[in-house]
Amino acid sequence: MNIIAPFLLPKGGYKKLRAYQIATLIYDITFYFAHTYFPKNDRTIDQMVQAARSGKQNIAEGSEIATTSVETEIKLTNVAKASLEELLIDYEDYLRVRNKSQWTTNHPRFEKMREYARSEKIFTDYKRQLPKMNNEELANLCITLINQATYLLKRLIEKQQIVFLKQGGIREQMYQARKEFRGQP
Repeated sequence: MNIIAPFLLPKGGYKKLRAYQIATLIYDITFYFAHTYFPKNDRTIDQMVQAARSGKQNIAEGSEIATTSVETEIKLTNVAKASLEELLIDYEDYLRVRNKSQWTTNHPRFEKMREYARSEKIFTDYKRQLPKMNNEELANLCITLINQATYLLKRLIEKQQIVFLKQGGIREQMYQARKEFRGQP
């Protein structure tokens, strides 16, 4: 009997992905934000928290399912990106309807916020910073983080497509492994 190496290689490792780490921050900050700045019975709380959760969870699920389905991995990564885009609109709406500023590149605080959001420091001190920031600052922080995460997710989807083109889907891999097992070229 021919012995071959397994063709289903373990995937995962999503906790090391910067996009997942940022999505976790987005979830935590959104949970705090929604429960702090909306009335308790406002449906927006659940919608924002669920969009943030979906962003984070679909990155993890896509990464884990990659062992058997690159197609599903790509779909779930795209769902994560779409969920974060939905959340982005919620934050933009929040600022707009309350006449708060959305910090764009010409805003005096934009660059400092973007620098903070890119830093490693944010991962260790954001919980201490949440109560010190007002609603406009927190919304703009999340907008900045969401933009970072969606950029990273777009790049991840591009990489996943390349993996699919190189390795094919599970059926192609299974067929190839079976041919090799039988000693066929």
